[in-house]
Amino acid sequence: MTTGPSGSVLVLTNPDDVTTDLVLRILAERRVPVVRLDPGTDLHAGAALTAAYGTGGQRGTLRTASRELDLTLVRSVWTRRPSPFDGPPELDGQERRFAASQALWGVGGILASLSGAHYVNHPWNNRAAEYKPAQLATARHSGLSVPDTLITNDPRQAREFAALHAGAVVYKPLWNTPYAVDGRAQQVWVREVRPHEITAAVAACPHLFQATVEKAFDVRLTAVGNRLSAARIDSPDLDWRQRQSLMECTPIAVPDPVARAVCAYLTAFRLTFGAFDFAVTPAGDWYFLECNPNGQWAWQPGPITESIAHAIADQLQKGPEL
Repeated sequence: MTTGPSGSVLVLTNPDDVTTDLVLRILAERRVPVVRLDPGTDLHAGAALTAAYGTGGQRGTLRTASRELDLTLVRSVWTRRPSPFDGPPELDGQERRFAASQALWGVGGILASLSGAHYVNHPWNNRAAEYKPAQLATARHSGLSVPDTLITNDPRQAREFAALHAGAVVYKPLWNTPYAVDGRAQQVWVREVRPHEITAAVAACPHLFQATVEKAFDVRLTAVGNRLSAARIDSPDLDWRQRQSLMECTPIAVPDPVARAVCAYLTAFRLTFGAFDFAVTPAGDWYFLECNPNGQWAWQPGPITESIAHAIADQLQKGPEL
């Protein structure tokens, strides 16, 4: 690995994000300067951000409790897990909502517009790649196999779709929206749905129904540029996330056609990083389920986690393509 350009790596994440530490330790060993910032909270605790634009060009500074960073010298930005812009805690109601909105569009806009910096990933590309309909369309165009899928708020269409596919499909939420029952947070898992279980309540909002894949196992494929790391997941559950203590993970090779399609998918969304989920049939066919452009990865077996951490560190160290 070459030394790469000078300048700091700016890491945007919350203070409880221990996954980030795996990469920061590698960058520290390489003597790559790093500035860590949680823009949603740090700017209410003494940090200051300034940007100027005009005929003389673009300049800016970020001042934290420990250092001052020239924003024109940032080589890479890692958009990891920053806190939401909630506004200063000492404000209430309308004032706090106004401040939070201004921070989103102002601070968020500055940090997403650092000229010459390499983003992993750019926050706007992350957002575009989070829409499941766009994921499915892009996966298909990239050459990945996609299960038959219906997104609808029409109960009749949903029941007909379920009946057409051997009477059973799975339901998936289109977004991981916070949901609580009696004040207790609930997780909406992927689950099988029979035609008679689909009620008029579907009309309330779009629902995603997908043909059940007869799978032998699942795969989590983590892509960092053209470096792919994949784990086979054997779980007793339809949705392996539901009881992760019961799943078994082992490294698995990625078939060449899948690897090429994954790289095409990243290119289409202008992503450097992506966490892909696949269902693999007994015949060995890989079916794309989804891609989280900012998914977690440190829960995988040690060699895979280590490989991903080094791949991310390499991306952040090298900076933009010259």
